Formats: sequence, structure tokens, C-alpha cells
Amino acid sequence: MINVAPASARPAGTGQRLWAPLAWLDGHWQRQVLLESGQDGCWARITPGVPQPADAQALGGPVLPAVVNAHSHAFQRGFAGLTERREQPQDDFWSWREQMYSLALRVTPTQLRAIAALLYAELLEGGYSHVCEFHYLHHGPDGQPYSDRFAMSRALVDAAVDTGIGLTLLPVLYERAGFRQPVLGERQRRFRTTVSEFLAIRDEVRRWRVPNVSAGMAIHSLRAASHESMTELVRACQGDAGPIHIHIAEQQAEVDDCLATTGHRPLAWLARHLPIDQRWHLVHATHADAPDIDAIAATGATVVVCPSTEADLGDGRFQLEAFTGSSVPFSIGSDSHVCRNWPQELRLLEYGQRLALQRRNVAALPERGSNSTAETLFAQVGRGGAAAAGFSSTEWGLRAGARADCLVLNAQASGLLAVEPHHLLDAAVFGCDAPPIDEVWVAGQRQVCGGRHRNRSTLQQQFVQAMHALTDAGH
Repeated sequence: MINVAPASARPAGTGQRLWAPLAWLDGHWQRQVLLESGQDGCWARITPGVPQPADAQALGGPVLPAVVNAHSHAFQRGFAGLTERREQPQDDFWSWREQMYSLALRVTPTQLRAIAALLYAELLEGGYSHVCEFHYLHHGPDGQPYSDRFAMSRALVDAAVDTGIGLTLLPVLYERAGFRQPVLGERQRRFRTTVSEFLAIRDEVRRWRVPNVSAGMAIHSLRAASHESMTELVRACQGDAGPIHIHIAEQQAEVDDCLATTGHRPLAWLARHLPIDQRWHLVHATHADAPDIDAIAATGATVVVCPSTEADLGDGRFQLEAFTGSSVPFSIGSDSHVCRNWPQELRLLEYGQRLALQRRNVAALPERGSNSTAETLFAQVGRGGAAAAGFSSTEWGLRAGARADCLVLNAQASGLLAVEPHHLLDAAVFGCDAPPIDEVWVAGQRQVCGGRHRNRSTLQQQFVQAMHALTDAGH
């Protein structure tokens, strides 16, 4: 097994001197901030209270740390908005999954690259500068490996390079159809991996040493991997710093099956049977009771919440108050990509709580000195997202030594006009019809300007060609 290529590996550049009228530093707005990046693509110095230097580029609005999108299935961008018709008496996650399989069985590496590249450009425009790609689409449509067995992984890495987004690729262990179904179903044939196969993908991606690209590990779910294989994976990853992600407790049917098969709820089983620690990131964790949450809190693991997808699929409501009350960190992901910007994800997360609980500002924590809902949520997903991507606490955010990522709010966005600084984040999340993002920088390089990715026109054309080809293949 090779050593981990640093998550922060990045190309040499010329360095930048940027100046912002306002910047969000350590949980507070600071005025007149000079942001200097080095040739390594990291912040060298960030200094508040500096009048604009003549040689610094003035940014047009307030500056925030960029956000990590902690859960993505890029290929599913290819059918966002195409599953909103009910053709049968009951429509739920499981019927949606069958539609997803029909796309998964057709997409080629070239088409995956085109779909992922437009998606990654959209994520950058939505204020994300890094994405964790939960990647289980490995083999050819017949279920056999490609001659280049890393072809699908390479397509995703190439898409990240095409757009300039940071990427943590998470190859997925996926070996069975259910708790009592020891093999995969026919429509899951492209997903098959053994522990050795999926570790080979992880190690190969690391071996490429692509700037701003790293690799971790993922288990699809408890229903899709045996206890023996998960134990083998944990042994193989001893001493490895890479993040480990797993879908868990997303659907009530999954909880019921786990209870019937093992005698435990999914979160409780995981905490009891595997050595969970801060490297683990539990995707969804929708159906969690108090003992589940206490068990996870004791491990140091984080949770990845995907508000738009969980709402779209009817998964259920994330237990936000219970998790934050137990100090379990969380991040956000866009999962199936019906939404591709973080302000709307945070708004949906909070509004879901308000609808269910008939209260307002549920996420705010005035007892901990944080009475702003958006600021509280933003701080949470900043810390949790960095960990989910494999960054340490010092490798992310607006601080010296971190990768030189940031986003610039559009000060002329209608929802931000005349808003005082102490309300800016709240207005950005709850007062704007569209994400008020003007620029996004990754590793000291500007990828979005005027709210638009630098290469959007070309990426759109490639996406349209790929989608036409996929549609023709489905007929």
C-alpha cells in the first residue's frame, strides 16, 4: 500500500494578493482584509485592517471560506428533474432507485466525464470548491471491467481537472443486494467490488498525484457489504489517514431490515461492531433515535446531511437538534444534485425543521453564543466538510497554511442590498432567490467570475451531446 498523497497537494502558481472590504475570519466579519497566497496554492498570510495596497486585486464583495460538498454521485446529475412523474400507485426511494439504475447501466466513461464536468462547474458556481465523490459506478455496462479498469475513476478525476474543483474520490465497496441477499442484483452489475479491488482504485488515484485530488474510502451501506468484508477493510486501512464514508439509516425500510437481520438499528450496529472514529462520515443518518445518536457521539464520527436529496426522495427529517445537542459534527452534500448550491441546502435543512416542529430558527444556538441560524449552520458545515474531504482543521478555511480557496458574495444581489454585515450570512441563505455568489477561487486560482464558471459554454455543449447519446441509447 502506498502512502497517502496529501489532500492539499496542488500545482505551483504565481501567488495572489487579494483585498476584500469584508472577510469572514474565525467566525466574525473583519474589515479591510489582505489575503495573500503563495506559489503552492496555500494562503501565506491573511491580515485584517489593511488599507487596500496598490498591487492587490480588490474583490467586489464580502469574502467567505468556500464549502466542501461532502456527498456526490456525479452521474445522477444526468437525470435531475426527470423522475418527477408517478406512474404507479406508490412512488418512493425504492422506485426512484430503479429509475437511477436505468441511467447507471448506460453511461460510458466519456459521458460520465461530460456530466461530471458540468456538475462540478455548477457546484463551483454554487459556492463549493471541493467535492467528495461517492463512486460506485466502476465497470462496463455488461458488468465486466473495462480494459482500463480505472476508466470511470479517471473520468471523474479528469472532470475535476477540467473545472478546477478539488476532489476527494471515494471508491465504494459494494458486494451484495441486501442483508439477506448475498450477491448483487442484475441491475447492480456495474457496481461490484471486492475489498482488494476497491483499495486498488484508491491507491491508483493517489498514485496519479493530480493536484487538488485525493482519495479516501467508502462502504455503500450495511446492506451492501458483509461484516467480514467491512472488517477486512478496516484492517487494511489501519494507519491510513483517508476519510471513510458510508450510507446509513437513510430509509426506514433499511432500519427495519437491519433490525430483523442483526437485532440492532444500523447506527447502533455500526458503533458496536466496527472501530468507528473521526475518519468516519455517516451519510444521511436520517432515522436515528437517542441511543443511536449517543453511540455515534462517543465515536468522534461526523454525519453528512443531504437536505435536497433527502426531501426529494422522501427519506425523512434529519434530527438536527438531537445531533447538535450531542455535539456530533455534520457537513452537507448534494447527493443526487437536484440542488447544486450550499445556501439553498442550508435553507432547506432549516425550513424542514421549522415545518415539522412549528418553530423558527431551530439551528441557532444562543446558549452557545450563536444566535444567527445561518452563521451556526455555516460554521458546522465548514468544520464537518473539511473533515469529510480528508483535510485537517488547519488545512481548510481562511487561515495561513490552508488551501487558498474562497468565495466572494455578490454585493449587488437584490437579497443583500443594504444589509448590514452582522446579517449578511442570514440574508445570503434566507433572503436570496438565487445563490448570491460572484467569484470562487480554488488553490489561488479564480474558477468562477460574475457567477459563471470560466468554461461553462464548452462544458454545457459537451453535457448536451452526452445526454443526447444517453437518450438515444435508452430507446
